[in-house]
Amino acid sequence: MFLKKLLLATALCTLAATAGAQAWPTKPIRMVVTFPPGGAPDILARLFADKAQLGQPVVVDNKAGAGGNIGAEIVAKAPPDGYTLVMGTVGTHSINGALYSKMPYDMVRDFVPVAHVASAPNLLVVNNDLPVKTVAELIAYMKANPDKLSFGSPGIGTSVHVSGELFKSMTGTKMIHVPYKGRQFAIPDLVGGQIQVMFDNMPSALPMAKEGKIRALGQTTATRSPAAPDVPTVAETVPGFEATTWFAVFAPAGTPREVVMRINAEMQRVFKLPDVAEKLNSLGLVPWISSPEELSAYQAKEITKWAKVVKESGAKAD
Repeated sequence: MFLKKLLLATALCTLAATAGAQAWPTKPIRMVVTFPPGGAPDILARLFADKAQLGQPVVVDNKAGAGGNIGAEIVAKAPPDGYTLVMGTVGTHSINGALYSKMPYDMVRDFVPVAHVASAPNLLVVNNDLPVKTVAELIAYMKANPDKLSFGSPGIGTSVHVSGELFKSMTGTKMIHVPYKGRQFAIPDLVGGQIQVMFDNMPSALPMAKEGKIRALGQTTATRSPAAPDVPTVAETVPGFEATTWFAVFAPAGTPREVVMRINAEMQRVFKLPDVAEKLNSLGLVPWISSPEELSAYQAKEITKWAKVVKESGAKAD
């Protein structure tokens, strides 16, 4: 008799869970962006929010600070019901664990991967008054003037930050890191000369470089982006240099598989729309909408890679 009741209870729970997943969503979905408006993760989140057809609106919520850790922690501790997601970055989900001695969340255990969205080079840009026009000239200037230059970033642990640390490590040069609360605070200082160098995300930096407000010296991926074919890679001067920034959606650990797959399917649809793909390409973003399993495997490789970079550079957030 007890066994029958147990089996019945289990069956009812399964049916309830299935019904709940099928009914999802019944209220707006919150997409947390771990940086201020205007950058690549914000652009991607808002593109999805504008085009998603899930029966409920997707609301973008910018929660910046601590290299993305503040926003990521909010999602890590949110109910695993599919109503809170994060547009994670290479920083929040592969770099920060090596940089911060105390993390407010576990980059792997506290999340379930939903989908990789896009990747992009960072663009090595400098203030127009800096007397360098190539990566080689920048290296020579830095060696002749150690610690004279400052490079900005939207926070410790971001790909913008560690790209600079990797550059210093591989070229044997020195410059001072200046972390900001977001790129919109760093860029005016770069244009004004308070800082002289930045490895900004290409979608943010390329339009300004094209307008002549800052000078682009190199891009950080192994090959040139079609969005900037005339800008050489840093690797053409510093062999082996590569720092790809990427963006992916994660949900709190324990989020039902059915909900994860529904979000993944809608992301596949949205980011393959011709106008969305064209927008991404124009910004230097390379779309790649993965399965949850592909994102999990990719994240594991990136965690290993960046832990090595952080250790060799000696960079620390605290």
